[in-house]
Amino acid sequence: MIDLGSLEAAAGNAAFVMALRGRGLRDTAVLRAMEQVPREAFAPSQHREHARRDIALPLACGASMTAPSTVALMLALLRVGPGQRVLEIGTGSGYVTALLARLGASAVLSLERSVTLAVEATRRLAALPEAHVVRADGLAPELPDGGFDRILVHGSVEAIPPHWRAALEPGGRLVTGLSGDGLCRAAVLASPEAEAERGAPVRLAALVPGLARVL
Repeated sequence: MIDLGSLEAAAGNAAFVMALRGRGLRDTAVLRAMEQVPREAFAPSQHREHARRDIALPLACGASMTAPSTVALMLALLRVGPGQRVLEIGTGSGYVTALLARLGASAVLSLERSVTLAVEATRRLAALPEAHVVRADGLAPELPDGGFDRILVHGSVEAIPPHWRAALEPGGRLVTGLSGDGLCRAAVLASPEAEAERGAPVRLAALVPGLARVL
Protein backbone atom coordinates (compact mmCIF):
# COMPACT_ATOMS: atom_id res chain seq x y z
CA MET A 1 0.00 0.00 0.00
CA ILE A 2 1.31 3.47 -0.94
CA ASP A 3 1.34 6.32 1.56
CA LEU A 4 0.07 9.16 -0.62
CA GLY A 5 -0.03 11.61 2.25
CA SER A 6 3.71 11.80 2.85
CA LEU A 7 4.82 15.43 2.98
CA GLU A 8 8.41 14.35 2.48
CA ALA A 9 7.55 12.55 -0.77
CA ALA A 10 5.55 15.55 -1.99
CA ALA A 11 8.43 17.92 -1.25
CA GLY A 12 10.80 15.65 -3.16
CA ASN A 13 8.57 15.99 -6.21
CA ALA A 14 8.86 19.78 -6.40
CA ALA A 15 11.83 19.79 -8.79
CA PHE A 16 10.16 17.10 -10.88
CA VAL A 17 7.05 19.26 -11.28
CA MET A 18 9.10 22.38 -12.05
CA ALA A 19 10.79 20.45 -14.86
CA LEU A 20 7.37 19.64 -16.31
CA ARG A 21 6.44 23.33 -16.12
CA GLY A 22 9.61 24.02 -18.05
CA ARG A 23 8.25 21.82 -20.83
CA GLY A 24 5.24 24.10 -21.18
CA LEU A 25 2.78 22.16 -19.01
CA ARG A 26 0.72 24.73 -17.13
CA ASP A 27 -2.39 23.03 -15.74
CA THR A 28 -2.12 23.94 -12.06
CA ALA A 29 -4.44 21.20 -10.76
CA VAL A 30 -2.63 18.48 -12.69
CA LEU A 31 0.82 19.68 -11.63
CA ARG A 32 -0.30 19.90 -8.01
CA ALA A 33 -1.59 16.33 -8.14
CA MET A 34 1.69 15.15 -9.68
CA GLU A 35 3.57 16.86 -6.88
CA GLN A 36 1.44 15.15 -4.25
CA VAL A 37 1.50 11.65 -5.75
CA PRO A 38 5.10 10.32 -5.89
CA ARG A 39 5.72 8.51 -9.18
CA GLU A 40 8.58 6.53 -7.63
CA ALA A 41 6.10 4.84 -5.28
CA PHE A 42 4.52 3.18 -8.33
CA ALA A 43 7.66 2.43 -10.32
CA PRO A 44 9.31 -1.03 -10.27
CA SER A 45 12.13 -1.10 -7.73
CA GLN A 46 14.81 -1.58 -10.38
CA HIS A 47 13.71 1.60 -12.19
CA ARG A 48 12.76 3.74 -9.20
CA GLU A 49 15.84 5.95 -9.50
CA HIS A 50 14.56 7.12 -12.90
CA ALA A 51 11.00 7.86 -11.76
CA ARG A 52 11.51 11.63 -11.70
CA ARG A 53 12.79 11.71 -15.26
CA ASP A 54 10.45 12.47 -18.13
CA ILE A 55 10.68 9.00 -19.64
CA ALA A 56 8.48 5.93 -19.90
CA LEU A 57 9.42 3.13 -17.49
CA PRO A 58 8.99 -0.59 -18.21
CA LEU A 59 6.47 -2.64 -16.24
CA ALA A 60 5.75 -6.35 -16.17
CA CYS A 61 3.86 -8.07 -19.00
CA GLY A 62 5.30 -5.77 -21.67
CA ALA A 63 3.50 -2.71 -20.31
CA SER A 64 5.06 0.63 -19.37
CA MET A 65 4.49 3.72 -17.27
CA THR A 66 3.77 6.58 -19.68
CA ALA A 67 6.21 9.49 -19.64
CA PRO A 68 5.11 12.15 -17.12
CA SER A 69 4.80 14.93 -19.71
CA THR A 70 2.37 12.78 -21.72
CA VAL A 71 0.42 11.96 -18.55
CA ALA A 72 0.20 15.66 -17.68
CA LEU A 73 -0.95 16.57 -21.20
CA MET A 74 -3.68 13.92 -21.27
CA LEU A 75 -4.93 14.78 -17.78
CA ALA A 76 -5.08 18.46 -18.72
CA LEU A 77 -7.17 17.56 -21.77
CA LEU A 78 -9.42 15.31 -19.65
CA ARG A 79 -10.40 18.16 -17.27
CA VAL A 80 -11.37 16.01 -14.32
CA GLY A 81 -13.51 17.80 -11.77
CA PRO A 82 -14.72 17.00 -8.25
CA GLY A 83 -17.42 14.36 -8.03
CA GLN A 84 -16.97 12.97 -11.53
CA ARG A 85 -17.05 9.26 -12.35
CA VAL A 86 -14.03 8.22 -14.40
CA LEU A 87 -13.33 5.12 -16.49
CA GLU A 88 -9.64 4.42 -17.01
CA ILE A 89 -8.58 1.89 -19.63
CA GLY A 90 -5.15 0.46 -18.82
CA THR A 91 -4.31 0.66 -15.11
CA GLY A 92 -0.64 -0.22 -15.48
CA SER A 93 1.11 0.64 -12.23
CA GLY A 94 -1.88 2.55 -10.83
CA TYR A 95 -0.01 5.87 -10.88
CA VAL A 96 -2.49 7.71 -13.09
CA THR A 97 -5.38 6.10 -11.21
CA ALA A 98 -4.06 7.78 -8.06
CA LEU A 99 -3.71 11.09 -9.92
CA LEU A 100 -7.34 10.88 -11.08
CA ALA A 101 -8.46 10.35 -7.49
CA ARG A 102 -6.28 13.25 -6.33
CA LEU A 103 -7.89 15.47 -8.97
CA GLY A 104 -11.24 14.95 -7.28
CA ALA A 105 -12.91 12.05 -9.09
CA SER A 106 -15.53 10.51 -6.84
CA ALA A 107 -14.97 7.08 -8.40
CA VAL A 108 -12.30 5.72 -10.73
CA LEU A 109 -13.02 2.38 -12.36
CA SER A 110 -9.74 1.23 -13.85
CA LEU A 111 -9.59 -1.69 -16.28
CA GLU A 112 -6.41 -3.77 -16.57
CA ARG A 113 -6.23 -6.98 -18.59
CA SER A 114 -2.99 -8.24 -16.98
CA VAL A 115 -3.60 -10.21 -13.79
CA THR A 116 -0.13 -9.34 -12.47
CA LEU A 117 -0.55 -5.60 -13.01
CA ALA A 118 -4.12 -5.57 -11.69
CA VAL A 119 -3.13 -7.31 -8.45
CA GLU A 120 -0.13 -5.04 -7.88
CA ALA A 121 -2.09 -1.86 -8.66
CA THR A 122 -4.88 -2.92 -6.29
CA ARG A 123 -2.33 -3.32 -3.52
CA ARG A 124 -0.77 0.09 -4.19
CA LEU A 125 -4.14 1.83 -4.32
CA ALA A 126 -5.56 0.26 -1.17
CA ALA A 127 -5.51 3.62 0.63
CA LEU A 128 -7.78 5.22 -1.99
CA PRO A 129 -11.43 4.18 -1.61
CA GLU A 130 -12.30 6.03 -4.84
CA ALA A 131 -10.11 3.70 -6.94
CA HIS A 132 -11.34 0.30 -8.04
CA VAL A 133 -9.24 -1.92 -10.33
CA VAL A 134 -10.98 -4.60 -12.40
CA ARG A 135 -9.35 -7.19 -14.59
CA ALA A 136 -10.85 -6.52 -18.00
CA ASP A 137 -10.04 -5.78 -21.63
CA GLY A 138 -11.10 -2.22 -22.43
CA LEU A 139 -11.33 -3.04 -26.14
CA ALA A 140 -13.92 -5.74 -25.50
CA PRO A 141 -17.52 -4.56 -25.99
CA GLU A 142 -18.60 -5.90 -22.59
CA LEU A 143 -17.74 -2.85 -20.53
CA PRO A 144 -19.09 -2.26 -17.00
CA ASP A 145 -22.20 -0.11 -16.63
CA GLY A 146 -21.86 3.21 -18.42
CA GLY A 147 -22.57 6.70 -17.18
CA PHE A 148 -18.96 7.90 -17.02
CA ASP A 149 -18.25 11.62 -16.98
CA ARG A 150 -14.68 11.08 -18.13
CA ILE A 151 -12.86 8.26 -19.93
CA LEU A 152 -9.06 8.11 -20.13
CA VAL A 153 -7.38 5.58 -22.42
CA HIS A 154 -3.69 4.76 -22.02
CA GLY A 155 -2.97 3.76 -25.59
CA SER A 156 -3.82 4.53 -29.18
CA VAL A 157 -6.49 3.29 -31.56
CA GLU A 158 -7.28 4.00 -35.20
CA ALA A 159 -10.88 4.93 -34.37
CA ILE A 160 -12.88 5.33 -31.18
CA PRO A 161 -14.93 2.15 -30.58
CA PRO A 162 -18.72 2.57 -30.33
CA HIS A 163 -18.83 1.01 -26.85
CA TRP A 164 -16.52 3.72 -25.52
CA ARG A 165 -18.93 6.34 -26.85
CA ALA A 166 -21.86 4.47 -25.29
CA ALA A 167 -20.12 4.49 -21.89
CA LEU A 168 -19.71 8.27 -21.96
CA GLU A 169 -22.32 10.53 -20.39
CA PRO A 170 -23.80 13.34 -22.52
CA GLY A 171 -21.44 16.26 -22.16
CA GLY A 172 -18.70 13.90 -21.00
CA ARG A 173 -15.13 13.87 -22.21
CA LEU A 174 -12.89 11.08 -23.51
CA VAL A 175 -9.13 11.33 -24.08
CA THR A 176 -7.10 8.75 -25.97
CA GLY A 177 -4.44 8.49 -28.65
CA LEU A 178 -5.49 8.33 -32.30
CA SER A 179 -3.09 6.90 -34.85
CA GLY A 180 -2.88 7.87 -38.49
CA ASP A 181 -0.48 9.30 -41.08
CA GLY A 182 2.38 7.67 -39.20
CA LEU A 183 1.69 9.71 -36.04
CA CYS A 184 -0.14 9.16 -32.79
CA ARG A 185 -1.88 12.26 -31.49
CA ALA A 186 -3.71 13.00 -28.28
CA ALA A 187 -7.41 13.16 -29.14
CA VAL A 188 -10.43 14.54 -27.29
CA LEU A 189 -14.02 13.39 -27.71
CA ALA A 190 -16.13 16.16 -26.20
CA SER A 191 -19.43 14.23 -26.30
CA PRO A 192 -20.61 10.75 -27.34
CA GLU A 193 -21.79 11.95 -30.76
CA ALA A 194 -18.92 14.33 -31.56
CA GLU A 195 -15.97 13.86 -33.87
CA ALA A 196 -12.66 13.45 -32.07
CA GLU A 197 -10.37 16.46 -32.13
CA ARG A 198 -6.71 15.61 -32.69
CA GLY A 199 -4.03 17.51 -30.85
CA ALA A 200 -0.33 17.23 -30.10
CA PRO A 201 1.76 14.18 -31.03
CA VAL A 202 2.24 11.74 -28.14
CA ARG A 203 4.06 8.47 -27.60
CA LEU A 204 1.43 5.88 -26.75
CA ALA A 205 1.48 2.18 -27.58
CA ALA A 206 -1.26 0.84 -29.82
CA LEU A 207 -3.97 -1.06 -27.98
CA VAL A 208 -4.45 -4.65 -29.07
CA PRO A 209 -7.35 -6.94 -28.12
CA GLY A 210 -6.65 -9.30 -25.23
CA LEU A 211 -8.28 -12.31 -23.66
CA ALA A 212 -9.36 -10.78 -20.36
CA ARG A 213 -12.97 -9.97 -19.66
CA VAL A 214 -14.58 -8.33 -16.64
CA LEU A 215 -14.37 -10.76 -13.73
